[in-house]
Amino acid sequence: MQNDAQPRGVVVVGSFNVDHVWTLDALPLPGETRAGRYASGPGGKGFNQAMAAARSGVPTRFICALGDDSGGQLARVLAVADDIDLRDACSDAPTGTAGIVVDAQGRNAIVVAAGANSALEAAHVEHSLAAGPAPAVVVAQLETPRDAAMAAFATVRVSGALALLNPAPANVPVDTALLGMVDVLTPNETEFVAMLRSQAGSVIDAALLPTMAAVELDALCRLLLPHGTVVVTLGAAGCFISHAPASPRGDAQQAYRLPAFPVTAIDTTGAGDAFTGALAASIARFPASPFRLHARYAGAFAGLSTESPGAALAMPRFADVRARFPDLTGPFA
Repeated sequence: MQNDAQPRGVVVVGSFNVDHVWTLDALPLPGETRAGRYASGPGGKGFNQAMAAARSGVPTRFICALGDDSGGQLARVLAVADDIDLRDACSDAPTGTAGIVVDAQGRNAIVVAAGANSALEAAHVEHSLAAGPAPAVVVAQLETPRDAAMAAFATVRVSGALALLNPAPANVPVDTALLGMVDVLTPNETEFVAMLRSQAGSVIDAALLPTMAAVELDALCRLLLPHGTVVVTLGAAGCFISHAPASPRGDAQQAYRLPAFPVTAIDTTGAGDAFTGALAASIARFPASPFRLHARYAGAFAGLSTESPGAALAMPRFADVRARFPDLTGPFA
């Protein structure tokens, strides 16, 4: 088993946003005005995942596009502070932004304006990957152009890196060409049912997933990614893992559920990103461990992230997770 000495790293290709967050008692109804408290901070699915990977103790490179503005400067300052190797393309568009409303239960509603994120080009991704050491895991999402993710996965395929796609946000379609390059897929409930609708014509109620029979949920996962691993994150219900039968990634079971860790959530913004980034980091840091242990660490990391407000800055650190959840086993003990 590989130890902490010199893990291969994680590369995240994706978005950076400046988050504008309003916290209030209940999410507004259509046409309703409510009073709330305001804060601003860093986010974006890509940057959240990069922060999660870096704070999990692995070398992390973040490839993105930023505006020539205060938001872009914020990203650069934060990357230095957390030792993230930032490879940004400067865009004429403003740095991406997001408006987030969080209620008293930690639930959220989010609107994103892509800005510079939409200008991330495949050529910049390819150049930035070539400029550093070969990673163990490459992560992409869909808040930046599809071609950027395709370029990332294609470029590192020859080095044997694992390709991990977080298919978010749910309203962005995922085509079969991109899925064909993916080793691990990490949708939440909404993203999972959206993909089933677009890829297989299956209409499933997301609310049924936490209690669906494992054999049925596994069959749906196999529809989406026959050759790889699907991890459906289910919030307080934990997650469901489905491997391709020929490649269980060191697990004794081909498909199974893992429960969530007990937490007191105050803000779930970025929890899915926390899971994805921590999962990538764990795979890179402990490559010989069974996938189940990577998913348990990711679940603990994501749970702990919800106990702090915000997105990127709410990401805990490896030592914090071990201290908070001493029952983690294997390489995390």
